[in-house]
Amino acid sequence: MRNAQGGGLTDAGRVARERIRLQAVECFERGDKKREIAAALRVSERSVERWRRQWREGGEAGVLSKGSPGRPRLSEKQVAKLERELERGPLVHGWVDQRWTLARVKTLIGWLFHVSYTVEGTWRRLKRHGWSWQQPARRAIERDDAAVDLWKKEVWPRVRASRRPATDGSASRTRPVSR
Repeated sequence: MRNAQGGGLTDAGRVARERIRLQAVECFERGDKKREIAAALRVSERSVERWRRQWREGGEAGVLSKGSPGRPRLSEKQVAKLERELERGPLVHGWVDQRWTLARVKTLIGWLFHVSYTVEGTWRRLKRHGWSWQQPARRAIERDDAAVDLWKKEVWPRVRASRRPATDGSASRTRPVSR
């Protein structure tokens, strides 16, 4: 059964589910029927079928919990190596500019460790280890800040037009004001 909230099971939930699977193994060893096992353990017959197949193929170890599916896939040693590689910069790794995008970091993780993350998972991994997103300042090289300030103070107030005239108007868009 899935968690009612649609997410995965907690550690305690996994232990409880494992206990149920081990009870099913005891029933398999006694030769109980699928329907009886499902009713006794309050699970679906399909789950009982799946557990019986896992039990036949791997014994009792086949039905044991494999652990959390969301466990970190990179060790601390690998994370340290990733950080060193990120600090070296994108140019060293073959990109033409100095921007680390999430897609590039994801690709680098795949190259280095043969592990696949989603872009969102890459962001969570980086954030967890103290990295933050940075947005480059997009400014022209030729920009003259003094000239921009002067233009904002002197030229813009003269050029800026008001939205509507300060005179009375009509509520109708098609009919002029009648006096």
